[in-house]
Amino acid sequence: MTTARGSTREAIVTAALDLFRERGFEGTTMRAVAERAGVSVGNAYYYFSSKDELVQGFYDQLVAEHRALALPGLAERTDLADRLGATLHAWVTVAEPYREFAGRFFAVAAQPDNPLSPFSPETGPARAAAVDLYREVLAGARVEPDPELARELPELLWLQHLGVVLFWVHDRSDGAARTRMLVDRTAPIVARLVRLSRLPVLRPLGRQVVDLVRLLRG
Repeated sequence: MTTARGSTREAIVTAALDLFRERGFEGTTMRAVAERAGVSVGNAYYYFSSKDELVQGFYDQLVAEHRALALPGLAERTDLADRLGATLHAWVTVAEPYREFAGRFFAVAAQPDNPLSPFSPETGPARAAAVDLYREVLAGARVEPDPELARELPELLWLQHLGVVLFWVHDRSDGAARTRMLVDRTAPIVARLVRLSRLPVLRPLGRQVVDLVRLLRG
């Protein structure tokens, strides 16, 4: 059940997204967001101390919507390619209404030191939730990857997800058709690589990937 507090928070995030689409990120003020949401400026600042935090709220909302749509689609699937494809398609579905906003916003979020970067400490909760979803994708699949690689696979699948997001931002096809084609073509490839990771001939390569991920993570 949605509480009054939750409704107010959602109303502020929705108003901010509308204004970001209309005016861009830099052209949107907290006062304008408060007016559009029908709350006082003080109330808006009670929930979000800055525009950056508003976007964090959008991240959290998008991850929650993605999870809610993806999980039912996983219930009857055990093939990893099917589960991965269904999860990525679910993200495209929930994100599609925001594609115009995402295109304008990408230049801001892509800055390495920006708190809105998907790799920043500030986006940590949304990133962790997204990685956890891919952990569930793997948990319900009929697949046994190399044990060492398995520990890093949820994050590696999330990195694949980011690649799909980047393609989607620049995709101008109707209904993100080209992005959906990318998902359909790459999910089976990734699933096959995961299955093959247990083969002795490929295990050293998998370990190199694990070492690289851990090195980059610092």
